[in-house]
Amino acid sequence: MGIAGATLSAGALLATEGHAQDERSKGKLSKGDAALLRFAAAAEIIEADLWQQYNELGGVQGGNPAYIAALSNLDGDMPQYISDNTDDELSHAAFLNAYLISKGEEPVDLLPFRNLPSSKATGAKDVKRLTNLLMLNVDLSWYTRYRSAQNPDFGVKFKGPFTIENQPAIPLNDNDTPPDQTQPVPPATKQEARMQAIANTAGFHFAFIEQGGASLYPTLAFKATDPEVLRILVSIGGVEIDHFGLWHDKAGNAVAQPLAGVTDPETGVTFPDLNAPNSELDQTNLILPEPCEFISKSLPPCSVIRPTLTQNGGAVATIKAFTDDLLFLGQPPAFFTLVNRLAVEADSVRRGF
Repeated sequence: MGIAGATLSAGALLATEGHAQDERSKGKLSKGDAALLRFAAAAEIIEADLWQQYNELGGVQGGNPAYIAALSNLDGDMPQYISDNTDDELSHAAFLNAYLISKGEEPVDLLPFRNLPSSKATGAKDVKRLTNLLMLNVDLSWYTRYRSAQNPDFGVKFKGPFTIENQPAIPLNDNDTPPDQTQPVPPATKQEARMQAIANTAGFHFAFIEQGGASLYPTLAFKATDPEVLRILVSIGGVEIDHFGLWHDKAGNAVAQPLAGVTDPETGVTFPDLNAPNSELDQTNLILPEPCEFISKSLPPCSVIRPTLTQNGGAVATIKAFTDDLLFLGQPPAFFTLVNRLAVEADSVRRGF
């Protein structure tokens, strides 16, 4: 019975190990692990709020046909991707808070800060928001970073290939961008160009948000003590990385022919042809992370998510990036006090065994 016996023994061992893991999972969380999950929950609640706004206007059931058409100029499946990303973030937020409650911890509640105005455009719900998408400064340094052989964790600073400042990522109202207008490529009227520029901004904002999650979750996971908390952070973080890869690809279509060259007639923001310079730091189809410095400059370059050091990709860095993005424009000081406290608590955690 040699092989059969060995198989049975292995199965019994795995069952015992699984039972032990179940028993561990019934215990209380350490203060540090709870802090990691609380910040993750806050980040997911914030993400869910902004994705719900995108989904209302541009998702599968979205209510703004012109916005959907402009997004679809980036990729015909954009509405489906937006709806799926929204569902993912909602599931992350709900799971993390439910898990905290199951461990006797307080869930994260940002409901008192849902006080920002919504879009007035057709399709948007007339409800208060947690995040602002009506005027953004979208950081594009990630675009250059992932094409470079350098790593921000070694102190390198990156600039984006162009600038998006004071730009809406969703339609503001129907006078500015009529919901029933066509969206030809290239746009033929000022209002068509305006809507396309708004959709292009959204495409780059999607990638900006998700690249932040791609770096955040590893920095949190490195600090986890309980194997189950580590499992949660790694498992959700993998989805954030998947999201980033998707949106990185789609954003490039806004700055490649035939769509490249759109200028917003209201803000002057231009989406140039990034393939024209013939530079690998700009080329739109180079969406897979370039091998870069990692751990030590004495080691060979390695294709990795970066940054993953706390000071560059952790919780405090995430809140700063969102703030600089103008995502929290209009929030009161109490909001910043809360999210920054959660961020500092998470970044201060040290793994213990």
